[in-house]
Amino acid sequence: MIHALANLGTGTTPLTSETHMKVLVTGGLGFIGSNFCRHMLTKYADIELVNLDKIGIGANPANLHDIENDKRYAFIKGDICNPQLIDKAIRNVDAVVNIAAETHVDRSIADPNMFLQNNTVGTFTLLEAMRKHNHKAKLVQVSTDEVYGEALEGSFTENDPPNPSNPYSASKAAADMFVLSYCKTYGLNASITRCTNNFGPYQLPEKLIPKTIIRALRNLHVPIYGSGTNIRDWIYVEDHCEAVDAVLHKGKTGEVYNVSAGNEVMNVEIAKKILSILKKPESLITFVEDRPGHDIRYSLDSSKIRAQLGWRPKFSFKQSLESTIHWYVENEQWWAPLATDTVLHPTPWKPSDVH
Repeated sequence: MIHALANLGTGTTPLTSETHMKVLVTGGLGFIGSNFCRHMLTKYADIELVNLDKIGIGANPANLHDIENDKRYAFIKGDICNPQLIDKAIRNVDAVVNIAAETHVDRSIADPNMFLQNNTVGTFTLLEAMRKHNHKAKLVQVSTDEVYGEALEGSFTENDPPNPSNPYSASKAAADMFVLSYCKTYGLNASITRCTNNFGPYQLPEKLIPKTIIRALRNLHVPIYGSGTNIRDWIYVEDHCEAVDAVLHKGKTGEVYNVSAGNEVMNVEIAKKILSILKKPESLITFVEDRPGHDIRYSLDSSKIRAQLGWRPKFSFKQSLESTIHWYVENEQWWAPLATDTVLHPTPWKPSDVH
């Protein structure tokens, strides 16, 4: 096997469709993970992809039914917090893309411990395995814009310090700090991506856009936290996958890359856009109690990845939102088993209220 990514910290070894490489993707049955696996197998002919996933809350084996028989693809059921398993899985790979994470803020408020374990301890377990058994492999740590906290004005750059507001973002910020420390202390070849809110096919119904789509399709009230004026910058998941791919190939060791598409929209406006496309009345919108620690606005400056790595989003927000809605309309068999009362609840951080 050609270790094509051994020197990628300098960006001098680009991967081509003829370059054989083996990539370990953690959390590949989740929303972003499954889209990333499909992206890589579609884009690169000569690649081995190993997907390690414990099939937890955010995972769904149905996400990758279309590629599970691909000879280039292998699946390992396992937890990234299991050192013995990770030690074995990591020995013969050229790169690791760590997407495995608990990601839902509401659930982190209800149960912080699982976020600390999966996001922070899981990343630490990967780092230790790489330090001991595969020091030359490239690591891409997929993080989040939420580590910066809320941006009341302007946009965060990679030089801004983390200032997390909830257990989810705190667990991801801690993981990022471990990654950067292992670059400095042990010379690991690792880069970090911090992306804004993703949307697209295969996203769990607990998230704002699919939750709004599904509740509207069922003619249920669409819950919007607080006044609905909280602002998020939205990016289509395929654009995010392209960004992670770019950092995998050209990202420099110890560097952070913000990923954003510049689609800042208030939550209530997202709901209105979805209802309009579905031809549902805006009267379905109902304002509910705001969640604790709800950041007002997230905003990232992604000029670094655009200038240094040549990445930029390809999909317009309008077209990708329409295609996402169409996907959910056409794939009820995928989301129906997942859209439980608990998942669709208006205030999911208060599970005792489910009815």
